[in-house]
Amino acid sequence: MSGVQEQPAGHGRSTYGAVVLALAPAGTAPGPADAARPGEEAGPVPIRPGAGALHPRHRADAAALLARLRAEGVLTALVTAHPELPADPPADIVVPAGPPADRAAGAGGPDRHPPAASLLLAARRLAVEPEHTVVVSDSSRLVRTAVRHGFGLVVGLDGAARRGPLLAAGAHLVVDSLEDLDIPVRTGPGDPGWGGGSGGESPWNLTYSCLDPPQEDLREALCTLGNGYQAVRGAACEFRADGTHYPGTYLAGVYDRLHQEVEGRTVEHEDLVNAPNWLLLQYRVQDGYWFAPTPSNVLEHHQDLDLRTGVLTRTLRFRDEAGRTTRVTTRRFVSQEQRHLAGQESVFEAEDWSGTLTVRSLVDGDVDNHNVAADSPLTGRHLEEPALLDLGRGTVLVDTATAQSGIRIAVAARTRVLRHGAEDPTHARRPCRPAPGVIGHELTLRMSPGAPLRVEKVAALVTSRDRAVSTPALAAATLLERAGGFDELLGAHVAAWQALWSAFAVATDAGGRQGLAVNLNTFHVLQSVAAAHPDLDAGVPPRGLHGEGYRGHIFWDEMFVYPMLTLRRPEWTRALLAYRYRRLPEARAAARAAGHEGAMFPWQSGSDGREETPRALFNPRTGRWIPDHSRLQRHVGLAIAHSVWQYYQATEDTRFLLEQGAELLVEIARFFASLAVHDPEDGRYVITGVMGPDEFHDGRPGAPGAGLRNNAYTNVMTAWLLTRAVEMVERLGRDYGGPLWRRLDLHEDELARWDRIRTRLRVPFLADGVIAQFEGYEDLPEFSWADYRARYGRIGRLDLILDAEGLSTNDYRLAKQADVLMLLYLFSAEELRELLGQLGYDFPAEAVRATVAFYCDRSSHGSTLSNVVHAWVEARRDRGSSWSFLTRALDSDLLDAQGDTTREGVHLGAMAGSVDILTRCYTGLEIRDDMLWLHPAIPPELPRVSFSISYRDQPIQVELTRTLLRLYLAPGTAAPVRVSVDGHVHELTAGQIRQFPLEVHDG
Repeated sequence: MSGVQEQPAGHGRSTYGAVVLALAPAGTAPGPADAARPGEEAGPVPIRPGAGALHPRHRADAAALLARLRAEGVLTALVTAHPELPADPPADIVVPAGPPADRAAGAGGPDRHPPAASLLLAARRLAVEPEHTVVVSDSSRLVRTAVRHGFGLVVGLDGAARRGPLLAAGAHLVVDSLEDLDIPVRTGPGDPGWGGGSGGESPWNLTYSCLDPPQEDLREALCTLGNGYQAVRGAACEFRADGTHYPGTYLAGVYDRLHQEVEGRTVEHEDLVNAPNWLLLQYRVQDGYWFAPTPSNVLEHHQDLDLRTGVLTRTLRFRDEAGRTTRVTTRRFVSQEQRHLAGQESVFEAEDWSGTLTVRSLVDGDVDNHNVAADSPLTGRHLEEPALLDLGRGTVLVDTATAQSGIRIAVAARTRVLRHGAEDPTHARRPCRPAPGVIGHELTLRMSPGAPLRVEKVAALVTSRDRAVSTPALAAATLLERAGGFDELLGAHVAAWQALWSAFAVATDAGGRQGLAVNLNTFHVLQSVAAAHPDLDAGVPPRGLHGEGYRGHIFWDEMFVYPMLTLRRPEWTRALLAYRYRRLPEARAAARAAGHEGAMFPWQSGSDGREETPRALFNPRTGRWIPDHSRLQRHVGLAIAHSVWQYYQATEDTRFLLEQGAELLVEIARFFASLAVHDPEDGRYVITGVMGPDEFHDGRPGAPGAGLRNNAYTNVMTAWLLTRAVEMVERLGRDYGGPLWRRLDLHEDELARWDRIRTRLRVPFLADGVIAQFEGYEDLPEFSWADYRARYGRIGRLDLILDAEGLSTNDYRLAKQADVLMLLYLFSAEELRELLGQLGYDFPAEAVRATVAFYCDRSSHGSTLSNVVHAWVEARRDRGSSWSFLTRALDSDLLDAQGDTTREGVHLGAMAGSVDILTRCYTGLEIRDDMLWLHPAIPPELPRVSFSISYRDQPIQVELTRTLLRLYLAPGTAAPVRVSVDGHVHELTAGQIRQFPLEVHDG
């Protein structure tokens, strides 16, 4: 099958409950009413009049498909506009649709329905929600209607003739015939390697079928819900934080700084603050204990994270100490449509008892930060004592502030009880404060078998960092007063997610396991950044908003996230880069303090852009703190500059360059130019005292913390940066001239110096043409990899292992993650060869291959980013190895590959980077020289990949198989796009589909 979004939505144990066929009837063809938009061909086909309810081309295939679905227990419906309904319908139900434009329904015939009503009526008569229903249609109009009304999977038919219009109408998937349609209807057991989680055959649902307390913290991180402004971990609603559960809530950009004494020294640390917990919901049957789910008292447990809709559902049945059985179904969302709002609904059903159920709906303001075990010696008390207010009508408010930064945080929650869809007037409600810092209401509900009761909770979170608020408390209360009910908010939230998936979905035929990983990784990236806006002023935390790993600081990981955003929602990238621009004064001050020019951005950044990197890190193998010199990774500035330039290349946003981007590039260029010192011995420039991406080397043997001399990554990237800075100044200078030069304080002699340095930086090489990681690398001995793997098994953190043995990673040829290979991640071999040639070095194809092989054998992959980079650089040397690295990158958090770290937050760079491999690496997609470049290299394990991009405001569909590249530019008035495919330049015009046959290369 073919299509852009070939991963159908699945829901729980059964991926779909119904399939609706809505096909052109015999005697008709899609006509003017169907082709309602410019650029959508009607696609008429020769037909025989009076041939039945389905076009003869589809009749046999439809009958076979419907029979198979019926045998598998999937309900089916046929929507038809044929004037005579079939006497023996092949589907469970037949819904008559409105007649063709040139006909009228016969007298006494069945009532006809317009297209939207016919589809919705089919789902209603089958008693299946639209989100659990598949629609298959060869009509662009019906495809568009089905997408708009939230059907779970919308399939366009007749792809060979009408692929472009069907995709433009929003089809998640396009097939050439019904024989090609394969709809998943079952799920399999949990994968123990994924903490018991599984999607079965559904790539859209991460499910857990049992309680497993040791895996709870991992599941909480993976089931986090967020919208880029706020996020809440997927914790069970019955628990406050304890040794098993950690219901963290995080708000983008909300930090607090503390000082304390640890082992006789003063430690300063700034953390992303854990905010008050609005999830808390406790309950008990009759006069029993407050229920706490455990494997011993839960009869059934099923938890489902629906990635398509951003809804977390948990169903459990429990039996209390008196033998009474109760079912509790909880749904939760964090609104993607209104970033301050979130909701949780719990449905209680008494199966075999009558009596009272007592429910406490609470907000817990007595929280602190203790999600990271290594930070346990540090105090996590960032919130002042909260004010607890009962606002009446089921609403409570927790109003607090951070201890040092003084950010006010208000969390309000409104609780309602509903019976039969309406508010229940019979329940008793009273205020309660069951513990210090906790406030809510206690509800007494009358229960009887077969009469479920809904308790819905809507929460509003506001901070003093938000614009256009009087006080956070007043704003939160007002938001709740105006907010609709759970169902209304949920509907808007689901629609917003559908819009996101239409832009970001990446379809593959690689199978359910990889499909789920791709969608999960995309989902969590979107949850971390979707609220990006200049007013938010937040960066990209490498652990998302999913936990407290790295204290929520901002690193270079954003470099791995931006490509995914820039090619789909470039305005998000611009907003996130504004976080760096606002902290440019602090970076300038840091450079001056270090005796340099320009701007020196910190390795770890937080609220104001100062250096937040800890001076020491805890080694759990020894129980001691050891020096941390990672602040020497000045290359974070190079990553920022690279992201600025890539954004400009993708958008041609000159206004951004003028307002922010040019200043960032120039100031970072000034810093690295000031690091470069001329060596008269050979006339080259050298850079000393820095670290590359490989954190296992912070100095030469015996000199930890002194930094490296001529780290190859840093020097080559500096040459690239200075080249781009000169180019940018020349571009802008032609049109904006003097004012720009004056604002940036540029002078001709400065540009001339940059021009000299960019062609004379030293890059070290080994004897066989392999790029050396740094000067002196050739003198280091090899490492005993087999010995250490046999002794320790997992050796990703060799720095901690060797420290416990009294040794140092500085002493060996090894790497935590890719360093030299980062150059082949950021640049094609041709670009890197050009950069090195500019510096006077030859780098032939055999040296490229030798460099990749050399460092692949010497990496511990102690960072999740390492698998991303190795998957990329192996794509053309060893496709099997590339696919292996990619699957590891995709599974990084599902498998908790770094060993008990995902519970502290997901690894956002690896998540975005793994998806980026599918879209940019395997297609060879680059943006440079004002053109799209594609040089496909798809591995055999990946039959097909398809996705959408936005290039300079023009939407382009990309579909790649091993033998064909297909590009489709949506209809419009934009100028043609220049595209280079395997070195040949073409033009892609609006409304055009272009196909490029590819040679098949194995290996």
